[in-house]
Amino acid sequence: MRPGTRARRGSDRPRFVAVQLPVMPPVAPMLAKATASVPEGEGWQFEPKWDGFRCIVFRDGPEIELGSRNERPLTRYFPELAAALLRELPERCVVDGEIVVATSEGLDFDALQQRIHPAASRVNKLALETPASFVAFDLLALGDDDLMARPLGERRAALETALAGSRPPVHLTPVTTDRATAEDWFVRFEGAGLDGVMAKELAGPYVPDKRTQLKVKHKRTADCVVAGYRMHKSGDGVGSLLLGLYDDAGNLHHMGVATSFTAARRVELLDEVAPHEPDALTDHPWREWGGAVEAVAARMPGAPHRWNASKDMSWVALRPELVAEVAYENVQSGRFRHTTRLQRFRPDRDPRTCTFAQLEQVPAYELTRIFGL
Repeated sequence: MRPGTRARRGSDRPRFVAVQLPVMPPVAPMLAKATASVPEGEGWQFEPKWDGFRCIVFRDGPEIELGSRNERPLTRYFPELAAALLRELPERCVVDGEIVVATSEGLDFDALQQRIHPAASRVNKLALETPASFVAFDLLALGDDDLMARPLGERRAALETALAGSRPPVHLTPVTTDRATAEDWFVRFEGAGLDGVMAKELAGPYVPDKRTQLKVKHKRTADCVVAGYRMHKSGDGVGSLLLGLYDDAGNLHHMGVATSFTAARRVELLDEVAPHEPDALTDHPWREWGGAVEAVAARMPGAPHRWNASKDMSWVALRPELVAEVAYENVQSGRFRHTTRLQRFRPDRDPRTCTFAQLEQVPAYELTRIFGL
């Protein structure tokens, strides 16, 4: 590929390849806001909500670039996909979709995260061991035509025609206009690692970086041990609570974090957790990780941030006495897939009763029809 010649918002922005398309990179993808249920009424298109890396693909003849949700190139991390997309996409196009790693057990987000690695040798090795797939769901440009102002219904029809002969690992997302089918997908697809259901207006244009679509996601609660916290980046109060669950052998596993507190609540939380802080590391089950920004194991609370190596991931230990009820969406690879939301503290709960047994287990849905697994 030729060195990139186009960037945006100054010279600090990443450079993309020298494509010449009616829609030029980088493009901030169209976003969605959460809603409690699948919307009723006419004029909606429903799709599975794929749990992977959002990606807008720009192809101009032999040139191709994969742009991430934060408008940075992903191309070097997925060489097998770049080759496949050059083979399967139209000669000149811009396609919105999701990069996923699909297995017989469902989507594997942990394996997908491993692909973001600075060493090309590691990336190439993982490209063979855990190859990625691309699921297309929107068409922004085709040939010399900018399609972003056209209704979704027209864009979908054009996408179906453009990908009519596509082969794995390039796939077209299934869609429906039937609300009952969408509600069935919401339940049936979850075990495969899908996030929920998307609802998009058939008459709507493509609006970059705007939450004009709807997403319906699974929400559940669990009682977790609060085993530590991180300070907010402002230094003013608690930024996140570190959550744990016990396994059958009595080991406390780091499950993820509860976050998104108001400024006032951050300060309140600092006072509420303070009684559990003295001598916390003395017998703490995670004491070997206490305050360790350099920790490298993925299950360690102090592990470096995969997307921002400079981010401070140090944490303050708490005696594992406090129980919090948190709302979560799903569990993958033994951890909460997304950050959770604190509902309330549970002084009535014994921390030792906070086990994996309370988590709802959803059977995996067979992805054979889409991925041929």
